[in-house]
Amino acid sequence: MLKSMYSGVSGMRGFQTKLDVIGNNIANVNTVGFKGSRVMFKDIMSQTTSGVTAPTDTNGGVNAKQIGLGVSVGSIDTLHLAGSPMTTNNPTDLRINGDGFFLVRLSEDQEVPYLTRAGDFHVDSARNLVTSDGLFVLDSGGGNITLGDDVVSFTIGQDGTINQTMADGTTEAGVQLGIGKVVNPSGLEKIGGNLYRMTANANPDGELEPVTANSTENGTGAIIAGQLEMSNVDLTSEFTEMIVAQRGFQANSRIITTSDEVLQEVVNLKR
Repeated sequence: MLKSMYSGVSGMRGFQTKLDVIGNNIANVNTVGFKGSRVMFKDIMSQTTSGVTAPTDTNGGVNAKQIGLGVSVGSIDTLHLAGSPMTTNNPTDLRINGDGFFLVRLSEDQEVPYLTRAGDFHVDSARNLVTSDGLFVLDSGGGNITLGDDVVSFTIGQDGTINQTMADGTTEAGVQLGIGKVVNPSGLEKIGGNLYRMTANANPDGELEPVTANSTENGTGAIIAGQLEMSNVDLTSEFTEMIVAQRGFQANSRIITTSDEVLQEVVNLKR
């Protein structure tokens, strides 16, 4: 069988994966805190039909003759670039203006919290600060954030401090929101629901310690209340990549068609 046919098949599979990633990016163009992905390709090992000949005093060197055997997906990277801010004026809508992630967890038994850039938080009936799915938002000490019964209103500062107004009209500073700093954000694992799971390639040994926001020492960004970070998907770029992937898929399908015609000619040599 012709090697070109299998190379064409590998190319079609690769561009199909690229189209799948582009489709997911476009579907999440309005998802709060979503980070788009991209596909990078790499060539498969080559078959060497003739080796290298070193130059001598009488003859020049000869390069190797190699035939490539197709393409494979090298990586699917998550691009942790900042999304556009959207002003909502809702005091529990938060955006991180820089590096860092909000820390959330399902229950107190969960040792390593999840991370998210979606700051559309709410206060439940038990006065806990939670996500839209009911996950607890953590403070800088790793505990749940719960407002006292005598708190009538609150604001959140750029360092994550919850400034509370009490029933007697006095104000006092509460806990600070916890922020997760990740060495390699692309190493985080997407688990759905705008959440990421810590991995050993994101932080050394997969450890995660809550820190504070707006800290030059920790390298974390400021928290902006009343705003949300939107998706960082650029539709212009995605549609352009879609055209490239579509034409690449068509070109590889033509390789298979041409290879099939060549094989048909070989079969018809003897009639």
